[in-house]
Amino acid sequence: MLNVLKNRFEQGYRTTTYPKTKIELHERYRGRPQVKKDAPPDLIEACVAACPQNAIDGSRKMIDLGRCVFCGICEELSDGKFVSFTQDFEISTAERNHLLTDGTLPSLASHSKKHFKKLFGRSLQLRQVSAAGCNACEADLNVLATPFFDLARFGINFVASPRHADAIVVTGPVSRNMKTALFETLEAVPEPRVVIAVGSCTITGGPFTGSGDITEGLDSIMPVDLFIPGCPPHPLTNLHALLTYFK
Repeated sequence: MLNVLKNRFEQGYRTTTYPKTKIELHERYRGRPQVKKDAPPDLIEACVAACPQNAIDGSRKMIDLGRCVFCGICEELSDGKFVSFTQDFEISTAERNHLLTDGTLPSLASHSKKHFKKLFGRSLQLRQVSAAGCNACEADLNVLATPFFDLARFGINFVASPRHADAIVVTGPVSRNMKTALFETLEAVPEPRVVIAVGSCTITGGPFTGSGDITEGLDSIMPVDLFIPGCPPHPLTNLHALLTYFK
């Protein structure tokens, strides 16, 4: 016990001051994309053809963040002349169609104030469901419990039982074998309840799109209140979404 206290004293205060203080991520981090609509048509066509997720709408010159896995091929191919990724990790939305963007995203806070802040502003309990995920999204949700992020200081916790939860956080492409478990978990959460889709796999099927064994979009089988894109979403993307939407 004395060693624990000694280590704690030596390490000092390690918890991030976000959201009071803005965090600058490493330049290699790919966050919200910016689309330059005046890019040459042949360059746009090349990016559309190269995108492994069919996430680029060439006619409207937009990117579907629900499909995008942030691989950066379009940025490298166009040398930033068509698509460039910023370090902005605040990319979550309350509606699926808002993820189709040229780089501008609506305010998440304005939507949540009308719906959930009064209900869950003081305490929010989450039940996470891994619906055949690869564990990347799950790992970046788990890290929110570490001292650096300390999610519990905001009154937000992950709980073991859906009966104690206010919301379910779904990760993974929702495989055929996980559908029943997912619906049973949702039914066990008392009303009013919230459904949160985390990661491109959950939002659109991700790299598994086209497979008959997965669900291509959680919102096709149940109402979704919050979409957190990424592959996986950065822990700060998850934190921003939860704090903005509920706090």
